[in-house]
Amino acid sequence: MTLLFATTNQHKVDEIQAAIGKALHVISLKQAGIDIDIPEPYDTLEANATEKSKTILESTGMNCFAEDTGLEVEALHGEPGVKSARYAGEERSFDKNIDKLLAALLDQPNRKAQFRTVISLQFDGQEYLFEGICTGAIITERRGSSGFGYDPVFIPYGSIRTFAEMSIEEKNQFSHRKKAVDQLVHFLQRQV
Repeated sequence: MTLLFATTNQHKVDEIQAAIGKALHVISLKQAGIDIDIPEPYDTLEANATEKSKTILESTGMNCFAEDTGLEVEALHGEPGVKSARYAGEERSFDKNIDKLLAALLDQPNRKAQFRTVISLQFDGQEYLFEGICTGAIITERRGSSGFGYDPVFIPYGSIRTFAEMSIEEKNQFSHRKKAVDQLVHFLQRQV
């Protein structure tokens, strides 16, 4: 089964395909020849994921899924949360986002954080939501060069390395996205 993933972020496509394995073939908007930037105007991950999946379903008629992920930092009352990609501004700079996060947590002893992913699947005329959470902590400086986003400053509980110091396979042992994808795959396997 091929499933359209409503994203232009190749890092996310690679991560999700690695998490799914051979169970499904995932194609991105770019691979499907769709050039569209879908806004994320809502205050929740769920609503943004739904907006993206519905937009693609309406324009293609294909079964598809979308996800929205946020980094939720306890000491910052859940920020950057739904604004994680644009935390430091509309240009979506990973480096500027990390700089702003580290500045906000300067001298803050509570470094607890979690990544949360919500997947919205549009399948045979119905929407299904799946959620994955990975808890951990924000460190004080960047470590590692793999991954993307906040990976260089996030260590999941149960590890001593940041996501950016792990391969995709290692990251998937902890990953919020993998946990949500596992639920998606389990659901789809029951449908076919």
